[in-house]
Amino acid sequence: MSTLSPAFGAVVNLNGPGRYLHWSVFTVSEANLVLIGVMVVIFGVALVAPFPHRHRVDPETPPEAEFTPATKVVVADTGDPADARMWTARLRRLALGLLPPGKLLPDRQPAYVSSWVYVFGVASLVTLGVVIVSGFAIALGGVDWWHTNPVGHFFNSLHLWSVELFMAFLVIHLWGKFWMAAWRGRRALTWITGVVAFMASIVECFTGYLSQQNFDSQWISTNGKDAINATGLGSLFNLLNFGQMLLWHVVLIPIVLLAIVGAHVLLVRVRGVSHPLPPKPIRGRAARKAASRADAAEWRGPMRRYDLAKEASVAGAVALCLVVLLAALLSSPDDPPVTIASWAKVAPADFVATTATELAGTSETATYGPPYNNGTHNRQSLWFSWQTLWGVRNPIDAAQSFVLSPLSTQAATDPVLAGELHRYTSAPSSVQKAWDQAYLKAVTHLQFVHDQPVVPRAADGPVPGMVDIELRLARSGALDADLLAQHPFYGTDFTKPLLFLEDGSYFAQKAKADHLTGSQWGVMNETGSYPGQPWLWLYTLWYQIPAFSSSANVDLIAIYLTGLATLMLLAVPFLPGLRDIPRLIPVHRLVWREWNRPPAAAGEGAGGGEAPSPS
Repeated sequence: MSTLSPAFGAVVNLNGPGRYLHWSVFTVSEANLVLIGVMVVIFGVALVAPFPHRHRVDPETPPEAEFTPATKVVVADTGDPADARMWTARLRRLALGLLPPGKLLPDRQPAYVSSWVYVFGVASLVTLGVVIVSGFAIALGGVDWWHTNPVGHFFNSLHLWSVELFMAFLVIHLWGKFWMAAWRGRRALTWITGVVAFMASIVECFTGYLSQQNFDSQWISTNGKDAINATGLGSLFNLLNFGQMLLWHVVLIPIVLLAIVGAHVLLVRVRGVSHPLPPKPIRGRAARKAASRADAAEWRGPMRRYDLAKEASVAGAVALCLVVLLAALLSSPDDPPVTIASWAKVAPADFVATTATELAGTSETATYGPPYNNGTHNRQSLWFSWQTLWGVRNPIDAAQSFVLSPLSTQAATDPVLAGELHRYTSAPSSVQKAWDQAYLKAVTHLQFVHDQPVVPRAADGPVPGMVDIELRLARSGALDADLLAQHPFYGTDFTKPLLFLEDGSYFAQKAKADHLTGSQWGVMNETGSYPGQPWLWLYTLWYQIPAFSSSANVDLIAIYLTGLATLMLLAVPFLPGLRDIPRLIPVHRLVWREWNRPPAAAGEGAGGGEAPSPS
């Protein structure tokens, strides 16, 4: 972690080793469990805590009224009647018909809106605003500001904890709407846009992790790329390309996310909040049809005052204070990234052995398969292979990219290396292969004398000298620069350096020590005792199941099952049995307990009993 000034340092140090709990085949960090536990407690408190002014409701609207109080509006300017056929005039009338000002910015809500559960929608929106503002602050200093400057690191901490708060509120909001069966009354599209917004938020958070350029993001990207490559989309959505992920994170996905969130909010305003579920099960087909019609109709019952602007302002202030407090107390993790230079200095034997496998074409990258080459080592297939369908889109020759090309650059100023490199490249492929295999056997007995690699004599031709210079280039940092220099302009595509790092064992050993490996919930965990991304459990849990984790197609299995679960979540309003769970497990009684309470017990002016007829 970066060294911070006392003004911006963490009061509670979460950078120490994390603690983990084991249950059955699952391993989970205590930090994840704490965050999930806090979310459950918040949801539980929201269900049972008294809501302010819950008994203050307006008199019931007279049946002869044309509009409910929530939709009463002043007369709007509809334009000159002579222009009524113009497209602009028609669009204005349509907008006013769907969203009159009284619906768009209501000052009244149905009386049954008297629970803290309703607050989490607004809380999600205001914390999204905090996320955006804190992201703007980071952008002021540039992509590496928060790594090198304590003020920048503090703003990064604000961004991290605002994201954690936003996702927590969003999940709680989703829980609440599920148990309220909020898709009733022709509100299925409202539910679907909410779920899509949640999924888009996960992708946004994921690209944010990939954009950090620290060790955590390196490990997440190298592991996540296998799943993306298994779908055949690895060349389009390259997790190892920092520049691409950063632009997706700050431009593309936010635009999509804000558009979906905007559509969701407008649908809520058009259709209104869902009516209470009856306290007792509905029996009979006719009764269910009548209830369905009532759910879809305009609410004509009692109303209560609702100051949307005040609620949003208070929620925003509370969220901002909470984020600042968390950032000041806990800071944010920033494990330095692993470079080829640090790898060659800390674990030179592993670097030399890995270089030998790259040259011999036996490394993981050399045998990977699409989108890098035609190998088969990481080619996944269930019924058919998406990787093969898309083919090689980001061609990488491991020997050429990682060894021969960097050495060729150095050979321009090193006559000895130029001679050895010419001897190797001009030899027949069968001779090259024999030299590579001989060196692979000899390198298993590698020793270091005065910090220089020494291998037993073997019929390995110029390979030892080439590898010695490769190690020297790596230790100097020249190899890092060369692999990035193969991609001109901004130099933000770390595909080759990260693939080279992944081929060695040092990278994985460091991740295992930080509890980031797949057997420890993979990308869910953050370094140290930070909570990470517990909302990814639906995806990462499949890697915990032995029957799946031992399969060569585990990434496709996880993607298929997560995709199926996502489709089921989207289709909840249409799936009998699944959509009936809220009626069978009546959590909704806690949400609407004040509404369902008999009037005498609920207090003066409170609603109660069965919902009034919409007519």
